[in-house]
Amino acid sequence: MIDISKVTDHLYVGSKIGKDCVEEMKVLKFDLIISMIGQIRPDECYTLPPFKTLWIRTYDTFYTPISIRKLLMGIEAALPVIQHKGKVLVFCMQGRRRSIIMSAAILISTGLTGAQAVELLIASRKVADPRRWYVHWQIKKFEKFWHRKQLRASPVPAGSEKESASP
Repeated sequence: MIDISKVTDHLYVGSKIGKDCVEEMKVLKFDLIISMIGQIRPDECYTLPPFKTLWIRTYDTFYTPISIRKLLMGIEAALPVIQHKGKVLVFCMQGRRRSIIMSAAILISTGLTGAQAVELLIASRKVADPRRWYVHWQIKKFEKFWHRKQLRASPVPAGSEKESASP
């Protein structure tokens, strides 16, 4: 049986999916599957059409936090799918921490705050563990990074540049 929780109409989170679930996964029609399990390659059946799978090798330990670069890889793949009303599934071994960090990063990139993302994930997935200290730390770190990135990318409003005084 598949262990998947709906977070939004376009984002789902779950625990490891095996090849025994391939027919059920075909019916669910995910446009993108993101595997966050570093030690186990996704089953080959999920690398073939109709599936599109991104394997982001991560490990569930506070000694090896998920890098911003890896979170951005997931976001860069997921955002276009979500913007085109597609469905994204993010999974890890138990669907409690790594997939929650990635899902929170995706939600933050769509405009939610870290706190809103955490609350939505907790409400959507009862086993989610975003308050574990190292998971919470990674979500907050990403939120700060994303906020700074958005500030740098936003154009300066007209007339707000400092006028240079003539001597």
